[in-house]
Amino acid sequence: MEGRVIIGSLIAAVLLGCNEAQEHTAPAIYDRDSVSMMTSYGVNTLISDSGVIKYRIVTERWDVNTVKNPSRWTFEKGVFFEQFDEKFHVEAYIQADTAWYYDQKKLWHLRGRVRIRNINGLIYESEELFWDGMTHEIYSYAFSKVTTPERNMEGTYFLSDEHMRHYTVSNSKGSFTREDMTGEKEEEQTTQNQQATQDTTQMPEPILRPKMEKSRRSSQ
Repeated sequence: MEGRVIIGSLIAAVLLGCNEAQEHTAPAIYDRDSVSMMTSYGVNTLISDSGVIKYRIVTERWDVNTVKNPSRWTFEKGVFFEQFDEKFHVEAYIQADTAWYYDQKKLWHLRGRVRIRNINGLIYESEELFWDGMTHEIYSYAFSKVTTPERNMEGTYFLSDEHMRHYTVSNSKGSFTREDMTGEKEEEQTTQNQQATQDTTQMPEPILRPKMEKSRRSSQ
């Protein structure tokens, strides 16, 4: 008899426990930083600055997040764009596997198989590149390769105007034709050889602008 009472008590306890079972749920996610304010797919659009069309963007996915600090556009599926001059003529074609644009800083950060080709036949290749819309300069601290109809250059630091007309490569190596050794091109090569002795081993923070030479215009 006593054994039956104990078994009955155990059954009652089990049933009571089942009736009072609580649902286990995960806490709500309120991290608004991780949520894009706008996501667009299959984008092919023109982008302007101060009323002037600057480039055409073509991308599979475009995320805009104005909550993150700093606010940014993200192109995780790659980006391809055309750069225009003041008369809406194509100056260059630019592509990368991934890109971020920090709209308040007017700074592009391109990563993964970065490639630029301009109307003069210059081809630039690297794994990382920054394009500063405030100083109007393009630069990279990653290994870069520059190919033109006259020369091939490689180096660990690249700096250029945003039109890719005047550029330098530090810690460089490459091949030149004899015609490159005269006039303005000779002076350019001398500058590059002098800059080859600079220490470029220290990497900056990803979105910091480089310290420009006094001979170059700088905007911090």
